[in-house]
Amino acid sequence: MTRRAETIELAVLGLLHEGPMHGYELRKRLNLMLGWGRVLSYGSLYPTLKKMLRGNLIEEVSHVAAPTTRRPRITYQVTESGHAAFERLMTEVGPTAWEDDTFGIRFAFFERTDMESRLRVLEGRRSRLQERLHRIQAELTMTQKEVDRYAAELQRHGVESVEREVDWLSRLIDAERRASSPDGGTSPTDTTAAPTGDVVTPRATDPGR
Repeated sequence: MTRRAETIELAVLGLLHEGPMHGYELRKRLNLMLGWGRVLSYGSLYPTLKKMLRGNLIEEVSHVAAPTTRRPRITYQVTESGHAAFERLMTEVGPTAWEDDTFGIRFAFFERTDMESRLRVLEGRRSRLQERLHRIQAELTMTQKEVDRYAAELQRHGVESVEREVDWLSRLIDAERRASSPDGGTSPTDTTAAPTGDVVTPRATDPGR
């Protein structure tokens, strides 16, 4: 299975924990989670759903067709095997958990993740971005005399984007640690740890990635 298919599978399992959904609603919610730059087509979603059906991770539920159509309305719901698979996947913390393609999905389901796993994912993501930041900064220093001002500006934009996400991650990590300390502290969802409103995972712009 490709990394993208694995990410979609994890996201579908997480969303179906909220309750049954039909394909259109799943696609809409997945696109919101993946971000504007990663539009998910039905051609990508339905093969994953079919595979999950074969693996007994989800099941179809047919509803009475509306008077205006002869086709029954199909929704999907998670099975007991799917619940177990989701719990297992959310506790498997490794390098793929903090890569660009999967971090946002893992973060979206942090409410269902234990504190230790959350910290490992956040710290892994920050470490990965710090490595990327050092590389971009080194490339910028070496190439700023060799590229035109637009290319240099794009590189600077990449640096600033990564710096913002590193700062955001650091605040989240500090909030998690305060919340887990014996004397309590600020909740990880406090406004000092993350912006108010809908949580949006910053996406680094890295021209050299």
